[in-house]
Amino acid sequence: MQDAIVIIPTYNEIENIEAIIDAVFSQYSEVHILVVDDNSPDQTAQKVEACQPRYLEQLFLLKRQGKQGLGTAYVDGFKWCLERDYEFVFEMDADLSHDPKDLKRLYEVCKDQHIDLAIGSRYIKGVNVVNWPLSRVLLSYGASLYVRLITGMNILDPTAGFVCYKRAVLEAINLDEIKFVGYAFQIEMKYNTHKKKFNIKEIPIIFTDRLYGVSKLSKGIIKEAVFGVIQMRLKTILGKR
Repeated sequence: MQDAIVIIPTYNEIENIEAIIDAVFSQYSEVHILVVDDNSPDQTAQKVEACQPRYLEQLFLLKRQGKQGLGTAYVDGFKWCLERDYEFVFEMDADLSHDPKDLKRLYEVCKDQHIDLAIGSRYIKGVNVVNWPLSRVLLSYGASLYVRLITGMNILDPTAGFVCYKRAVLEAINLDEIKFVGYAFQIEMKYNTHKKKFNIKEIPIIFTDRLYGVSKLSKGIIKEAVFGVIQMRLKTILGKR
């Protein structure tokens, strides 16, 4: 995995960031990590900087001016990676909900099976979510059904945030046209990948809810996702006309 980098966006993740950095590097000493921090008031960025001497030329930090949202954090991270020679770019949460052991599984799917986007899916084998309340499970699973119905994508977990992109996918998508900043960003990226007819594959993972820190999910993020999916589909239909 010397040609791979993991992007981890952060906002107030000081309780988790060192643990996830150490966990990734303990599994894969050759991989790189880029933390994209939105000027976290809890000094997450400073914690990353304190870790950097242990992982010279492997752990990188991209500081942004303020809280600008998940989507723009990943877009800035993608652009940073494309300016360098990485062939495989991961998305991963900072809160330890994604198991670093699964990074290799996603990587091998892309590298060995000619897959362009590998998705760590919570819903291939039932509902593989630990410690979520039933209301959150129903919201997430219902959102997945809704996205599939509107977009026509055959992806069971379109809001998944644990994925591996091949470089070619990110180069083919106009990142400046990515509009959504919340979890709708995850849907928008997968939809663009789907429209460009790249090969997509889901593999089952177990998702464990965070133990520390606060979820960034809000009513505004949910609203963006609900109406954003319709906007994307309409734009595609009108574009074809």
